[in-house]
Amino acid sequence: MNKLNLFMKASRFRVIPVMIIPVILGAMGAYAWEGIFHPFLFVITLVGAGAAHLFSNMINDLWDFRNGVDVAAKETASTISTNSGYLANGIVTERIFAALTWMLLGIALICGIILSFYTGWGVLIFGGIGALIAYFYVAPPLKFGYRGKGYSEVAILVSFGILPVMGTYFVQTLQFDYRALMLSLPIGLLTTLILFNHHFLHWQSDKESGKLTLVVVWGERRALQISKFLLILAYLSLLVCVIIGVMPIYVLLALVTFLPVYKVYKQLQDKNPSQAYLPLLGASLKAAIRCGLLMSISLLIQGIFQ
Repeated sequence: MNKLNLFMKASRFRVIPVMIIPVILGAMGAYAWEGIFHPFLFVITLVGAGAAHLFSNMINDLWDFRNGVDVAAKETASTISTNSGYLANGIVTERIFAALTWMLLGIALICGIILSFYTGWGVLIFGGIGALIAYFYVAPPLKFGYRGKGYSEVAILVSFGILPVMGTYFVQTLQFDYRALMLSLPIGLLTTLILFNHHFLHWQSDKESGKLTLVVVWGERRALQISKFLLILAYLSLLVCVIIGVMPIYVLLALVTFLPVYKVYKQLQDKNPSQAYLPLLGASLKAAIRCGLLMSISLLIQGIFQ
């Protein structure tokens, strides 16, 4: 059990819903629009996507440690370190951590190969793009998550919105559909908001270590404005999905998940201590999970009663 707890903390297993929900959405889209649902393929997709997400978390920690970002966060009193701490504190050796990391990628690859037997090799493109994004987010020579150009935000939108939703829909139906793309935007933008708000916790140490997130580049005040814009954009995309018929009108009940995040924004100033952003991060995570679940339930109801 101790080893299991160690693995779950090292892989940040508690945030796995941000990957699981887009997969559920893609499957529910196939069910609502086409009346198609293949349980076996859904389970394999779920396991593969989950493993890929955990790999992404751990490879991020591994390269942040190698690049000195985690150590800087640990030594900077004004920031909150959000990595597992196992590498920076010497609890787990880099060799063991790396072995677990690549094991997760192996599980994701096996799931992709199984799916390819049923759906064709095209499904491997979705997985391959996701794996490359996850690795080069912090790994050299690209390290695009350090460049402060918005690449990391685009990568999260693609990896936690577009790829899992459209990929799952393709696995279920063997076709592409603009509705799956539109369906991916609300959950993808809300997940991007989580990442963006995550950077507020340690942007000072990121700056010292040379990790140029948009919070570092723009400064706290402007970045906070962009954070609010991302929230509004996510819920506007939900509204657009209803207007163009991608989701039923009763999914608008999910708009209530906007309110807790909005309340946290009202409590923040232009400049805040790192601890002040913990409620914002928590509210953003809850909004993504709750909104995604309500979207999934709405599509399920539509599929049952269509």
